[in-house]
Amino acid sequence: MAVEWLIPVLAFGVAWGVTRQCCRPGSWLYFLDHPNERSLHVRPTPRTGGVGVMAGVLAAGLALWLADGLGNGLFAALGGAMLLAAIGLLDDRRSLPARLRFLVQFVAAASVLALLGLEQPGWLRVLMTVGLVWMANLYNFMDGADGLAGGMGLFGFSALAAAAWLGDLPALALLAASIAAAAAGFLCFNFHPARIFMGDAGSVPLGFLAGALGLCGSGAGAWPLWFPLLVFAPFILDASVTLLQRALRRERVWQAHRTHYYQRLVQLGFGHRRTALLAYFLMAGSGASAVGMLRLDFSWQWALITIVLLMHFLLGLGIDVAWRRHLARSASRP
Repeated sequence: MAVEWLIPVLAFGVAWGVTRQCCRPGSWLYFLDHPNERSLHVRPTPRTGGVGVMAGVLAAGLALWLADGLGNGLFAALGGAMLLAAIGLLDDRRSLPARLRFLVQFVAAASVLALLGLEQPGWLRVLMTVGLVWMANLYNFMDGADGLAGGMGLFGFSALAAAAWLGDLPALALLAASIAAAAAGFLCFNFHPARIFMGDAGSVPLGFLAGALGLCGSGAGAWPLWFPLLVFAPFILDASVTLLQRALRRERVWQAHRTHYYQRLVQLGFGHRRTALLAYFLMAGSGASAVGMLRLDFSWQWALITIVLLMHFLLGLGIDVAWRRHLARSASRP
């Protein structure tokens, strides 16, 4: 098994090399994301970095498959992620209809749940399917600031890898570690000032993999269902609370915007670098807390989960207050 732990190194190298190629103007994978009303960047920037991430993940998956380390659930998760990566690349290039994208996402999610063979009530399976689709899309929503989505992949999947290793699931641990390593290879080019963004080809399948591997680990008994939700809490809470706030304000939630908490931090003058570092701190704290809680009894787990969520709530409340003051000052200026 010691040799197989070189697989994450392979994932990092492939992701780094392919992402570097995507940054080159002469590459066929070099196509630009032009700033719009949602964008925080002001210059056209390549948005195909996700190709590098998924190339690294695919290389690791093939190596694990050759080593007979992939079960049905992990194979379905990888297959679904690659399908979403292909659709995402086409969408980045040609803007596919939303109906087609959602259909593919639901098919991929349902396939993972079917191959996992989880014995759950029908309503819970439907909820899990919707949850997987939401994870895929919320990760995409959060790919809007330098270093953010790549760093979240690095810290989030590292936490899954640690918990899978402690739970004696080496194949799952290796795959999660490889995804984290691929995200790190991409992050070399995405940290502020970003030379490239992930795009739909990387953000959608990464979100899908976060949910799918979370279910794989839960089905194998490595962790309870709350574990992956807590690991990725900074992403899940930002995207979900922002969507709820916009819905309550009767805004068109499907339209592009710049009101995610991380977007507001950047606009408040916190900047891309400090926003990313704060997100890394939150993600590392959530992941480490989640892994540490696995050995505690039920009452302690929920007490600590409450504390972690309360910390996120207070941080979000502080940003809300600062944002309202910022808008008030802007409105009072002549």
